Amino acid sequence: MYKKGEHAKSTPKDPQPGQEADYDMVHYGHSNQLRQAKAMGDFLIVGVHTDAEISKHKGPPVFTQAERYKMVRAIKWVDEIVEGAPYVTTLETLDKYNCDFCVHGDDITLTVDGKDTYAEVKREGRYRECKRTQGVSTTDLVGRMLLMTKAHHSNMVSSYYQQHTDNFGKGPKGHSPWTGVSQFLQTSQKIIQFASGKEPQPGDTIIYVAGAFDLFHIGHVDFLEMVYKQAERPYVIVGLHFDQEVNRYKGKNYPIMNIHERTLSVLACRYVSEVVIGAPYAVGKDLLDHFKVDLVCHGKTEVFPDKDGSDPYAEPRKRGIFRIINSGNNLTTDDIVQRIIENRLQFEARNQKKEAKEMAVIEAMKRREQQENSTPLNEINHSQLFMTTT
Repeated sequence: MYKKGEHAKSTPKDPQPGQEADYDMVHYGHSNQLRQAKAMGDFLIVGVHTDAEISKHKGPPVFTQAERYKMVRAIKWVDEIVEGAPYVTTLETLDKYNCDFCVHGDDITLTVDGKDTYAEVKREGRYRECKRTQGVSTTDLVGRMLLMTKAHHSNMVSSYYQQHTDNFGKGPKGHSPWTGVSQFLQTSQKIIQFASGKEPQPGDTIIYVAGAFDLFHIGHVDFLEMVYKQAERPYVIVGLHFDQEVNRYKGKNYPIMNIHERTLSVLACRYVSEVVIGAPYAVGKDLLDHFKVDLVCHGKTEVFPDKDGSDPYAEPRKRGIFRIINSGNNLTTDDIVQRIIENRLQFEARNQKKEAKEMAVIEAMKRREQQENSTPLNEINHSQLFMTTT
């Protein structure tokens, strides 16, 4: 991410940070990283890598570069993006976009040959870190989708399920703290950090949409952007269904993301004003009256009947406030899962390669620490001190 002084119109004391990342599968962990980075300055520029760069250094991305560019732009803390940003962040890149410093999470990113992609800017003191969001990673989400295509949909023995869990949770030489599966724990503070906190104002058009919004992706973004454009002053409320409800009408092992994860994903979108957590499936009179809804929208996807077979949108249709929105994007969560299935072996190999590089770095850090602990302070050179503290 980058911050650009000329756009921020800041005083010399105001820092202008920036950041680069691949965002190979944009999720709420990335959004949280962007939120933290934006708090470090006042104009946030995000560099997004190309498909070719990600494939070279990490493996195949889940979303295409065009999809990732648009998804990152839709995150409400982003002021500008740089398409095709270089994988290795240099001082030249920061200076080109008038950035005081760059920001990255506290995990490590490595080039194809195992080098730290932020080494140069770290040496010059133009690097800052933000905390990684525990419980989510691209590796984790890809793992969930791959596991879903195995034991989740059948009565296969648990050992087979565990085999595929291990592919994403543990490498052959140990467990990397930056890769693998961990549990996401929602807190009220996290929701407050993501929420806009803005109430609808007189003259706003209150628009309600509902759904699962699972694996929040470019299809959702395009739909919400089109919903946002339905009024001059839109106030978009998204009703998120509980996991059990989503599983009822979607089947299989959906949703892949639980209700807490989906809440943060939707709240991070710049087109969304408010989220109803655990919204009723039927958009009834009480909900419409409570939120003073002016318009109810739904995409061109199938409307599944309620438990009793009734139309969940009967009331808004009756009031004449129901509208079908054609976003022009037919991408679904099923399509994302299918991409993963088709490239299963590549994604598994990608994760194992990534974890092997991370474990090598951990071992190198341990060796340096042991060496420094046995060396008098006045004999430790600058680069040794730097590597230890970063």
